[in-house]
Amino acid sequence: TGSRSHASTPAEAAVATQAAAAAAAARAQQREAAAHPGLPGMPPLLDRSDVYAADRPNNLSPVVRGMPSLVYVPNSESDTVSVIDPKTYKVVRTIPVGVQPQHVVPSWDLKTLWVNNDLGNSLTPIDPATGRVGKPVPVHDPYNLYFTPDGRYAVVMASLDRELVFRDAHTMAVVKTVPVSCYGVNHADFSPDGRYFIVSCEFSGELLKVDTAAMKVVAQQKIPYPGSMPQDVKISPDGRTWYIADMVANGVWTMNGDTFSVPKLIPTGAGAHGLYVSRDSRHLYVSNRGEGSVSLLDFATGRLTAKWHIDGGGSPDMGGVSADGKVLWLTGRYNAEVYALDTTTGRTLAKIPVGAGPHGLAVYPQPGRYSLGHTGIFR
Repeated sequence: TGSRSHASTPAEAAVATQAAAAAAAARAQQREAAAHPGLPGMPPLLDRSDVYAADRPNNLSPVVRGMPSLVYVPNSESDTVSVIDPKTYKVVRTIPVGVQPQHVVPSWDLKTLWVNNDLGNSLTPIDPATGRVGKPVPVHDPYNLYFTPDGRYAVVMASLDRELVFRDAHTMAVVKTVPVSCYGVNHADFSPDGRYFIVSCEFSGELLKVDTAAMKVVAQQKIPYPGSMPQDVKISPDGRTWYIADMVANGVWTMNGDTFSVPKLIPTGAGAHGLYVSRDSRHLYVSNRGEGSVSLLDFATGRLTAKWHIDGGGSPDMGGVSADGKVLWLTGRYNAEVYALDTTTGRTLAKIPVGAGPHGLAVYPQPGRYSLGHTGIFR
């Protein structure tokens, strides 16, 4: 029999149109990637104008979508992790860990929470899907932990050892140890293309610029403020401005990371410490530990728009934003408590008793495709 042609159905036409659109989008993404080459192996940004585009409210990766929503609080003076149910604002579990846990860090692949037992010289893995606690992994002086954007390496901020230690992101085997001349390496963030990261040195008031692929310090500068103690580091959504909290200068330094310019200070409050980005990429939340407040900085204008004071005072330190963006969670470092703040009104929703010396808590899971470390830097 002869072949017969037939007109495509509306459904078939729709599928063809969708396929063509997907192909066009893929070609556009390839052109964009070619025009702005990033660190090889790094997932391309969803939006070059917003490095946090993957972090929209409840935009959970399939990897974490079924995980229970919890807040993991490392108590550095109790050697435990308090686990809080964000729905009830109550501690539902206390996990014994190593000596002086400083931060709870989501792994690059989002499958593990690493508890940084600084003086215990180990990392305790927690499976956020099951709650299972694994065998501690020997790692020396893990004050803080980051992951390169390509997912290949963990970078240990070995503060007392004065080293940046690149390790295999899964086995934690040492790949390269980078000695540093500054004191107190502790926080960092990565450029939009992943090719470099900037590190704060708390005890010498310095900043380092590190080439990610070469695993090498390529620039270093002293912050222009006597006794400066830089803390958390974050980049703006457009990737053009870097922010560094300073607990002695009582504010946030801004700088151009590409040129590694001399930073300029925006006063925020006493003991400026932690930096967190709102789910809509509009504001930077700055915890002012010395005065018990949180300042809001508008990324578009570079100006402060509000200040929230914790009811009854406190010592807000490190934390994160809830998956829906409605609650900012922060530890009360010197008050053995955790704060939950309404991100619309700034109202204190809860003050939750935990262990002694609570530090870098992780709200988990959070939106994003992969983690760059600390208490959760997601892209």
